[in-house]
Amino acid sequence: MKKYITLVLTTALLISCGQKEASSASIDALIEGKKVTELQAKKSQLQADINKIDAALSALNVKVDEALVGITTVKDTLFNHYLEVQGNVDTKENILIQPEFSGTLIALNVKAGQPVSKGQILGRVDDAGLSQQLASLENQYALAKTNFDRQKNLWDKKIGSEMQYLQAQTNMVTAQKGVAQLKAQLAKTIIRAPFTGTIDEVYVEKGQVVGPGSPQGLMRIVNVSNMYVSTTVPETYVGKLKVGTEVDVLLTSIGKMYKGKVRQVGKFINPSNRSFGIEVSVPNPQGLLRPNQVAKLRIIDYTNKNAVVVPSNVIQKDAEGNSYVYTVIDRDGKTGKAKKTLVKTGQSSDNLTEILEGVSADDVIVTDGVNTISEGMKLNF
Repeated sequence: MKKYITLVLTTALLISCGQKEASSASIDALIEGKKVTELQAKKSQLQADINKIDAALSALNVKVDEALVGITTVKDTLFNHYLEVQGNVDTKENILIQPEFSGTLIALNVKAGQPVSKGQILGRVDDAGLSQQLASLENQYALAKTNFDRQKNLWDKKIGSEMQYLQAQTNMVTAQKGVAQLKAQLAKTIIRAPFTGTIDEVYVEKGQVVGPGSPQGLMRIVNVSNMYVSTTVPETYVGKLKVGTEVDVLLTSIGKMYKGKVRQVGKFINPSNRSFGIEVSVPNPQGLLRPNQVAKLRIIDYTNKNAVVVPSNVIQKDAEGNSYVYTVIDRDGKTGKAKKTLVKTGQSSDNLTEILEGVSADDVIVTDGVNTISEGMKLNF
């Protein structure tokens, strides 16, 4: 039987050698391309293959007193547990630009996709004669000011009446306010960019009659340099999340992971679902983020700087419901003996589980082939 098993394993090894280089190259390419989703799928496939091999070896009745396993030495390490929630990408600077003055659109200076700066003139509405009225009012103001200056000069020399001086002053101030009011009205005919961004869409054409209150607006302007993700988290995390907390932001649609920070924590608990809102600022150096994209947030809610962790799949349960792992004792070179070690587990994250009791740093545990061994079995590795 031993010869048969050795022959099976040797044949499998030779067949897999040719595949290993291609698989390794494929994995390297995925790592180089930062393909998070594909790497997770590859990891799941490899784990599934390992489980198949373990099951096959078990079915073939590998020697009950000896087994070939994989091992690792446990080390103290930084362990983080994450709260995972879904959120939506958004920006505060995403608006429809509305005209403030009714009339014919006589100038349209931009098109979709064009970057614009704050204050840049995007278009102009016909002022319906306001510019001519302004010129007339400015002439009246100039005349009123000249008259006031003369009356003031006479009044300073004690010439003329106070009534004449006050009347001249009133006429000048009235004309000045009229000019300012008309200039404000005239300014509404000019359409300016409220902030620096990109014209996403233009909904009107030159020569079209426009006016305030249109549900469609003139155009949409978006600034994608100041993006954030909004979401809600359970009220049990009140006090755990603070402004400045680092967050991993995964955009599955583009396969990108970003490092963000909590910039706002809500002060109101929604009574319907017992949650509160947060906003996470996200950098967008490549301009790939868009409003309304779906994001997955991973927020650190627990940290142990000197944790003992093991792969979650090596932890098993016995008939009494106790958690245990197999540690290696009596190690001598490439051999050792299996020992069933009861453990107390803590948090789990990223396929790793924190061990609170039972296993210490520098202990050696079985990581591969745990389903084929038992207490006291001789191990080869």
